[in-house]
Amino acid sequence: MLRNWFRKRDRGQDQAHALYLTAVAQARQPLFYSDHGIPDSVDGRFDLIVMHVFLLLGPLNNLARQVDASEVSGRAGEIAQALFDTMFGDMDRSLREMGVSDIAVGKRVKHMAKAFYGRATAYDEGLAGPDELLGEALRRNLFGTVEPTPAHVAAMADYLRCQAGHMASVSEARILSGDVEFAPWPGKGIDR
Repeated sequence: MLRNWFRKRDRGQDQAHALYLTAVAQARQPLFYSDHGIPDSVDGRFDLIVMHVFLLLGPLNNLARQVDASEVSGRAGEIAQALFDTMFGDMDRSLREMGVSDIAVGKRVKHMAKAFYGRATAYDEGLAGPDELLGEALRRNLFGTVEPTPAHVAAMADYLRCQAGHMASVSEARILSGDVEFAPWPGKGIDR
């Protein structure tokens, strides 16, 4: 009984951790780098993680904005915040492992968070707009350090739309439990 008194209130950390691991595993799919032109670099890997976390935040944010389901919306908001915090906690740890000084880590993480918000806005606008707008957002961000071919940009735009559509159909129970998988991408190498 006393043990429960000192236990931290669950704020969605377990679900967020599971979702983050799902995003990282998807971002590590070799085909993104070998077949679709994503640079296999710190920047390329960061941008793929950002894109996949962005996709997972979509259904959470939609649930969090619901007015009529306060318990569900509150829970979704907690998990969304915990997912964001988990991602940037991992970025902090990774920078330290790469030898970035303690003084510089905070500045770099702050810069990465700003980059995340910019990319999320660009992807939201791109998904709501024509393929050219989404392609430009991907070219500027996901392919930011290389010059992609039009085929690479088109493939990743197709992938982002495919996954965003899939995330829109994920059940409330699955997203709140952290039990979400990305959709297969038939013919492109992700056929599970």
